[in-house]
Amino acid sequence: MQTHEIRERFINHFTKAGHQEVPSASLILDDPNLLFVNAGMVPFKPYFLGQQNPPFPNGTATSIQKCVRTLDIEEVGITTRHNTFFQMAGNFSFGQYFKEGAITYAWALLTNPVAEGGYGLDPERLWVTVYLDDDEAADIWHEKVGIPRERIQRLGMADNYWSMGVPGPCGPCSEIYYDRGPEYGKEGGPIADDNRYLEIWNLVFMENERGEGIGKDNFEILGPLPKKNIDTGLGVERVACILQGVDNVYETDLLAPVIAVAERLSGTKYGAKQEDDIRFRVIADHCRTGMMLILDGVTPSNEGRGYILRRLLRRIIRSARLLGATGTTLEEFMNTIMDTMTPSYPEIADNRERILRVSITEEAAFLKTLESGTERFEEAAAAVKSKGSSSVSGADAFALHDTYGFPIDLTLEMAAEAGLEVDTEGFESLMAEQRARAKADNQAKKHGHADLSIYREWVDEHPTVFTGFDELSSSVKVLGLISGGQKVSEVAEGQEVEVILDASPLYAESGGQLGDRGTITRGDVVLDVNDVQKIGKKLWVHRATVTRGALGVGEEVTAQVNEQWRHAARQSHSATHLIHGALRQVLGPTAVQAGSMNQPGYLRFDFNYTEQLTPEQLKDIESITNLAVDNDWAVNTIETSLAEAKAMGAMALFGENYGDVVRVVEIGGPFSIELCGGTHVSHSSQIGPVSILGESSIGSGARRIEAYSGLDSFHYLSKERALAEGIASSLKAKTDDLPERIAALTQKLKETEKQLERMRRQQMAQQSGQIAAEAELLGGVSVVIKRLDAGANVGDLRNIANDVRGKLSGKPAVVALVSETDGKVPFVIAASKEAVEAGLSAKDLAAQFGGYIKGHGGGKPDMVQGAGSEIGGFESGAQALRAAIQNA
Repeated sequence: MQTHEIRERFINHFTKAGHQEVPSASLILDDPNLLFVNAGMVPFKPYFLGQQNPPFPNGTATSIQKCVRTLDIEEVGITTRHNTFFQMAGNFSFGQYFKEGAITYAWALLTNPVAEGGYGLDPERLWVTVYLDDDEAADIWHEKVGIPRERIQRLGMADNYWSMGVPGPCGPCSEIYYDRGPEYGKEGGPIADDNRYLEIWNLVFMENERGEGIGKDNFEILGPLPKKNIDTGLGVERVACILQGVDNVYETDLLAPVIAVAERLSGTKYGAKQEDDIRFRVIADHCRTGMMLILDGVTPSNEGRGYILRRLLRRIIRSARLLGATGTTLEEFMNTIMDTMTPSYPEIADNRERILRVSITEEAAFLKTLESGTERFEEAAAAVKSKGSSSVSGADAFALHDTYGFPIDLTLEMAAEAGLEVDTEGFESLMAEQRARAKADNQAKKHGHADLSIYREWVDEHPTVFTGFDELSSSVKVLGLISGGQKVSEVAEGQEVEVILDASPLYAESGGQLGDRGTITRGDVVLDVNDVQKIGKKLWVHRATVTRGALGVGEEVTAQVNEQWRHAARQSHSATHLIHGALRQVLGPTAVQAGSMNQPGYLRFDFNYTEQLTPEQLKDIESITNLAVDNDWAVNTIETSLAEAKAMGAMALFGENYGDVVRVVEIGGPFSIELCGGTHVSHSSQIGPVSILGESSIGSGARRIEAYSGLDSFHYLSKERALAEGIASSLKAKTDDLPERIAALTQKLKETEKQLERMRRQQMAQQSGQIAAEAELLGGVSVVIKRLDAGANVGDLRNIANDVRGKLSGKPAVVALVSETDGKVPFVIAASKEAVEAGLSAKDLAAQFGGYIKGHGGGKPDMVQGAGSEIGGFESGAQALRAAIQNA
């Protein structure tokens, strides 16, 4: 049974039982505790916590959620049942059925015949575990389902009490295991051997809330949730392993094709050597995870989610290299995994080119890293051999890994080729210290989920009606006031307050558009609204300051948008859509939006692209955008279903979860059509001029364009014009002639600089002869120690010293020159070949001299250059040099 059919059977089983199918959320959700969605229940957390009522008619739901867990990336491939990316099939009940319902639903799907829509597993091979004191669940399994008592085992909190690992919903659980047979291990159930008895489904009886803590069993239970809920998770990959009759998850229909490609590219066979098998599994696992992360908008970088992606992609490249592959590999790996995953995730097809572009670019960058790391390794290896040692230190290996991104496996491989060992214990010790610091830092940054329960009654019973699409002023009612984190009945002048209204014309921040500014008034009472935020995507929270009078709950007020703010905000938001359309015309469909920020008169637009834009491309994007403004296109909005919107070609933002009804904003037909809930102008001409300020990198594979719109763009262009006119006036030229005039002046300046440099060199050559003539004889050595005029840099000193030394050739000679420039004291000490042979070293002399001028230098025995900070020590240093040379 193929994986996509396993998914389909799961969804059908629960939708027939009245559960609403919920599409998988993005791997990236706005949760302060989670880097990625790591469990099927994460998108439903507000419903479990009682912060919102579930929007499902029967109070039940089912989904197959994309999940990523990256706590122990280095362990991937060592076991044969763990993946960084996995698909968690789940069914959820929010205060409806509880333990008996969850258990009987699961049993039916697992054991019903294939012809009846089930998985057809042998009931005699299924074992279950329950929490230590959960007699109720144990009795249901035995009395309702019929599992013998001896196949029901009890485990403690670490195994059978589930939470996300951070504050949130939790509860005891019951896990279902499949006995794979005696060839996989000893008898005795999951307690005896969790390799033979493979966990396939976890039924969580979600009834409590956990607090802070570390680990699976070291946390406080804060109390019961508002309702008893069900959260289950079936591992799709593990069930596929069983139903496809393969040994492990890496040999299923999704990952085996990637391993086959790796075999072909490397010339190494899977299954021949354990060490190589781990590398094959790393390639297969990380390839799928990396692809899914890129699909959801992650790009490689050196921090956060981007750093995880970068690590995964580099481990693929490293593993392929260690298996024997040469050249680039990611393109074939990514094409293969996209082929296997597209039946379950059709959106991969639309993003194929972008996924390949990000992957290939990262591979090229890492191959350069390997080059620099190889050079650093060779230096370290040479130093080891010069000392007569045979082991690369743990510190060197760690520096290669940490500073140069050089994998330890490659360090070990190259060390073996050079006949050296590596202090792996020292390396692991430093790695352990780094992990401990990272873990401590991560724990310090984590904080519990925000307590949104104070808003719960309004989210559930009185979601805000947004009137701002049609009007800028609305008569509304005050439903609630929050000040200092507490509900209050009244607020007075000077207080900061959050105001809950039954309706509002003020836009709440979302989709990159900042919240509106405005006022809430009643007679002489005035509140200045400084921000508007959404709670649960339903409730508008108006953050305001009471500037006059007092306001109470239940009063009728007027909510008024600052018209100037709204007008300029609409201009910048609409301009963002036009820039996106122009960008795709110039760069192609792989330039996909990755985020935006719109405030009155200013916008920034982030997009996934791997190359810096040329000035010509930026000019084209700006021209196309302003042409769209000039076309005076109508801005149309359409409310429709998500499926219809996608059929229309509307683009959606990565990481955003959309409801059943979405709002499509269309400008100029196919030029721009996007899902967007923001406010916009009614015609493109109302945007006014758009001025692109420039573009920059915000991470590997991610770029940012910044621009002004409307009056801000006009003011910017006026300043630019005034600047150009000022320069033209100074040069006594027309503004149209400025480029040619400036180019001519620049060329003239360059020629003048060259003439000055030639004159300076001639003067230095003359100066060299004069300095050489001043040489004094000390102990048979011709010595020049001289402070030159201020302004000579270290390059000047080096050139003069070389010339002087040349004029003194054929005999032992030492030249020491010093100057002062920009508060620094550059110096050069040069020794002739004969002086070095006589035992004089410029390095030793520089070490002595440097202390007097508070500086140091570096170089070779015949030439050292450096800098100090105290010119007053020159005379004492010169005397010390003379004494050292004379006594040598």
